[in-house]
Amino acid sequence: MGKSVLLIEDEPNIIEAISFLLERDGWTVRIHSDGTDAVEIVRRVGPDVVILDVMLPGRSGFDILKDLRSEASTKALPILMLTARGQLKDRDLADRYGVSQFMTKPFSNAEMLATVRALAAEERA
Repeated sequence: MGKSVLLIEDEPNIIEAISFLLERDGWTVRIHSDGTDAVEIVRRVGPDVVILDVMLPGRSGFDILKDLRSEASTKALPILMLTARGQLKDRDLADRYGVSQFMTKPFSNAEMLATVRALAAEERA
């Protein structure tokens, strides 16, 4: 079974780093950089895991998370939120909306890989 990640991120350096790391581990990585139609892209792509940035052009990652959790088809989808602002209120809001994991930038490669693997394993269980 293939492992796929949809990376919803607009920062080129982060896109490149995460894509390289996960592709090297055997993941198929699809990239989307706009919050406006991100929910539709998640529905269309059907990834095993979503990595979602908080600050995106067009729409907040929090709004996207809230919408994904309100739909039956994506309610249990593993979602890792990334933010440069690791403030407690951001974590609380993400938790309230049903995030699977929350990670602040910068992150270590080992932490990213371990988290994505764990999310995919939970989803399969």
